[in-house]
Amino acid sequence: MAYNDALSTYKETRIVTASQGQLILMLYGEAVRQMDRALSLLNKNETVKSETVKKDPSLIEKVGKSIVKTQEIVSELMVSLDFEQGGEIAKNLFSLYSWFNHELMEANINHDARRISIVRNHLEGLRSAWQEVAMTTASETVNREVVGLDIAL
Repeated sequence: MAYNDALSTYKETRIVTASQGQLILMLYGEAVRQMDRALSLLNKNETVKSETVKKDPSLIEKVGKSIVKTQEIVSELMVSLDFEQGGEIAKNLFSLYSWFNHELMEANINHDARRISIVRNHLEGLRSAWQEVAMTTASETVNREVVGLDIAL
């Protein structure tokens, strides 16, 4: 019990203290993780070839939950877009996120691993791009000359 409390506190602190770039990376990372989970569960259920053995409905439910979690993450990314500062990039991301949610809805209805894989790969690509941006921004911040009060005597 104490371990779970400590882990929960650590995760909460990590989120509260994260920069905006780190939060976006966390969202993309979790979305990719959920898609990997959904694909793994779908593949596990598809390997059931025998007619006497039925597919496990609990796996389908777990696949659905992973897809819905990803849709929630994508929706969160959508509402966090700043169209004034983001301009054309924000508009393009909004369209892409809308398409992701549509594809994920269809994938959930049809248990379509191909659609899940496509969205997963796009999310991974966006995560990698954001990681580069976050690293560049962090290195620029570190290399910036510190301007402040000179309190040396």
